[in-house]
Amino acid sequence: MEKLKRRTSLKKLIASLAGFAGIGMVAKAEPDNTPEKEVFNVVQDQDIPLFSGSTKLGNMIFVAGKGAHFDGDIKAHTDHVLKELEKELIKAGSSMEKVLKVNVYLHDLNDYKGMNEVYKGRFGKKPPVRTTVATYGGVPGDSLVEMDCIAYI
Repeated sequence: MEKLKRRTSLKKLIASLAGFAGIGMVAKAEPDNTPEKEVFNVVQDQDIPLFSGSTKLGNMIFVAGKGAHFDGDIKAHTDHVLKELEKELIKAGSSMEKVLKVNVYLHDLNDYKGMNEVYKGRFGKKPPVRTTVATYGGVPGDSLVEMDCIAYI
């Protein structure tokens, strides 16, 4: 009887050490409940996808940077960019009021005041957090401003 107890104790000890060392039984795989990513407005570089205009995952929408590629001042460019963000959000079932985070990229930091005048109030009474930077070398495509955002649906 004593011998049996020692064997059982020894087996338990070895099993626990094996489990601790990663040698134990393989854990039963849990089903992956992660929602599938949806992409919209994919931009191609020849036959290879370069980036998506927006991506949805669960109840979150991530909108790629929008710029203004026409002649105009910072106010005209900012207004255009904000309207493009809004279009993308509405298409995904969201709105400007549901934006949580905005990144603003300025061609020139001297345009901060003009951009801010147009930006003010566009996201409702509870504006999102925001990061604003001036980009070294300018915004791609000769836009004076580019913005991207994250929102919920």
